[in-house]
Amino acid sequence: MEYNFTEIEKRWQQVWNDTQIFKTREDALEKFYLLVMFAYPSGDIHMGHFRNYSVADVYARMKMMEGYGLLFPFGWDAFGLPAEGAAIKAGTNPKDWTYKNIEISTNTLKLLGIAFDWEKEVQTCRPDYYKWTQWMFLQFFNAGLAYQKMALANWCNTCKTVLANEQVNSGTCWRCKNEVDKKEMQQWFLKITDYSQKLLDGLDTLDGWPENIKAMQRNWIGRSEGLEIEFPIEGSDRKVSIFTTRPDTLYGVTFMAMAPEHELIHELIEGRPEKNDVLAYIRKSQLKNDIDRTSTVTEKDGVFSGRYAINPLSGDKVEIWVADYVLASYGTGVVMGVPAHDQRDFLFAGKYNIPVKVVIEPKDSKLEPSSMTEAYTEEGCMVNSAEFSGTCSKDGITKISQAVEDRKYGKRTVNYRLRDWLVSRQRYWGAPIPIIHCEKCGNVAVPEKDLPVLLPEGKIDLIPKGRSPLEDRDDFMNVKCPQCAGDAKRDTDTLDTFFCSSWYHMRYADPHNDKLPFEKEKANKWLPVDLYIGGSEHACMHLIYFRFFHKFLKDQGWLASDEPATRLFNHGMVLDEKGEIMSKSKGNVVSPIHLMKQHGVDTTRLAMFFSAPSDKEIAWSDSFIVGVKRFIQKFYQLYTEQTKNALTVKIGNINFDSLSAEEQKFYIAVQKMIKKVKEDIERFQYNTAISSLMEFVSLAHDFKGSREVLAFGLEKAVQLMSPFAPHIAEELWSSMGRKESIFKSKWPVADEAILNRDTVTVVVQINGKLREKLIMPSETSEQEMEKTALENDIIKSYLKEKTIKKIITVKGKLINIVVI
Repeated sequence: MEYNFTEIEKRWQQVWNDTQIFKTREDALEKFYLLVMFAYPSGDIHMGHFRNYSVADVYARMKMMEGYGLLFPFGWDAFGLPAEGAAIKAGTNPKDWTYKNIEISTNTLKLLGIAFDWEKEVQTCRPDYYKWTQWMFLQFFNAGLAYQKMALANWCNTCKTVLANEQVNSGTCWRCKNEVDKKEMQQWFLKITDYSQKLLDGLDTLDGWPENIKAMQRNWIGRSEGLEIEFPIEGSDRKVSIFTTRPDTLYGVTFMAMAPEHELIHELIEGRPEKNDVLAYIRKSQLKNDIDRTSTVTEKDGVFSGRYAINPLSGDKVEIWVADYVLASYGTGVVMGVPAHDQRDFLFAGKYNIPVKVVIEPKDSKLEPSSMTEAYTEEGCMVNSAEFSGTCSKDGITKISQAVEDRKYGKRTVNYRLRDWLVSRQRYWGAPIPIIHCEKCGNVAVPEKDLPVLLPEGKIDLIPKGRSPLEDRDDFMNVKCPQCAGDAKRDTDTLDTFFCSSWYHMRYADPHNDKLPFEKEKANKWLPVDLYIGGSEHACMHLIYFRFFHKFLKDQGWLASDEPATRLFNHGMVLDEKGEIMSKSKGNVVSPIHLMKQHGVDTTRLAMFFSAPSDKEIAWSDSFIVGVKRFIQKFYQLYTEQTKNALTVKIGNINFDSLSAEEQKFYIAVQKMIKKVKEDIERFQYNTAISSLMEFVSLAHDFKGSREVLAFGLEKAVQLMSPFAPHIAEELWSSMGRKESIFKSKWPVADEAILNRDTVTVVVQINGKLREKLIMPSETSEQEMEKTALENDIIKSYLKEKTIKKIITVKGKLINIVVI
């Protein structure tokens, strides 16, 4: 019989919809929260989305069958620049464009039959969501963690908005890929730096997260222990602080380099002959991005300020330079130059004829500055360091630090690379920042009763001008101050879309609450997320931000858990046949709609799963369809033709010992399949799980044993197949006489007692003498037997300093290793 996928898929999707089978079971004793990174509605979904959500769907359906109360929601990250850009191009407004795309994508997702609970859907651009996004901002503001200041910001001339540090990739905008400049503007920040250590410590508890993601976050947060020391400025009562991780080299400081943005520079150069040169250098530096400035490849340059600082330990004069390889956002914005013991400082000093002073020497040799061709950066013995001379440099770090603290020159401290998160954007399509600016009262929070601050609709000039379009709407801007009732202005900026997506995992627990962002009891029932699936490209943006939000709300008493997700899985990207990432901008996306209409949902899913492990990239090709299409037809025919009489056999408790040899072999194979499919789903190795099901089809076709044993195998196989190909599984389950959905049946559990019986004891000899007995599966090949024996610690101890001449192997019984 031909597998009529169109009829079957349509029928079962209607049944699922009518029975609300995917509705979250709020009363379940044991919960499982499976979260996928929600989508930006920029058009219909493509194969990348299809893979992400289908991979999650397999896991979700298995958990349903294991009896968990499953929360498997979906939503839309619906604010942001693409909507404005598309609206400008089409002469429409972002709202209409966004909702149209949400409708298109939702229809496609529902055709895929993915087990989302659509009653939990959220859309970040809806007032019932962004009301609570604004509420979140006010919690940070009231806690002193949201603040506004003038700052040099990353500015994208194409998008006409500022970007957070995390949104600049190699000097370009993460979204449009064009070069990013610097621009001084009044901006809103969140003090994520106050959570630097908590974010670091939390990574040690995330055993279920990939190590590469945790390593990327540790590097981005960038914790370093060191000493902060103040250098007095000659001829002034001002001091400048420097952070260093090498206090043992303090006596070797001959210059310091300030970031061009440092607030003290203009004061230092006022009235100096070097002023014009310094100002020209600052202007030139502003044209460079941070990546170019800090690159280890490019030659470093700077300009002398004409001023000196005083080394508080030695009393030596220290030249003050302005150098753009120093960033104002890192440390104190000033670094000390020790040319003898830092290669970058050595090259800089050589270029500008700055003195070199040796303060660390190797134990058995002496260094002369005039003959040095590179900096000495290893450990050694301190020299030219007053009373610390003769001290091991490693010990000198501690001793110098203690002396600096004792003399009140500075203190030991911890520094972080992480900078505060810039969250304000100069665009229309975003959540308005709920702050009112009053000349008398300053920055005033919009009262919670007045939330949401709605985006004005009607005529909006969206053409980027470098400022928010909201400034042009007097009906939005003009407002009374909530404190003094005087005339005031609303804040003109909107929030970064990453702000909206940093808390959506909480809203899913209680998405229709109009009194609170969520009830604490509901959130704490479902959180933390048990499995979060999404792309690794969000490691240092979303995945840090949503951890920050979660920790903050725990500190505020809203959440009981410390981390938002206990396990994270990064799916592989879907590439086109040329190996390029699919994207609408490149015009190389493949739509699953075409494949579904031509081959069916289940076949398309299986082709995606079988092409590669779920964490690996795949270059999509329609040729993947061919093999799995044959398999799914064979699977269907196995149930509908060749074994028709076995389908409705009542399966009782099967007595393994009473089975024939062929039946026992078949029964054991089914148990192995049950175990392997479960393990492969847990590991997201769906391709090998499907291979096991393919092997079963061949085995079942050739089976000549009892109908009862065959029916047992057929029942288990279709249950194992159901997460991968849910429509055909429902159809076959029904044809076996089952009245309820297969997803209400119990997930098969392997009989470990039977699997343990399917082993043999292999005797291992060396030159004919018994040395070990190994238990192996009965079907272990001779090659695997030999490999297992040679890797055994006891056998390896006998083989030390021996040469293996040959190995005699009797399958399932004996290994004799002949050595000389």
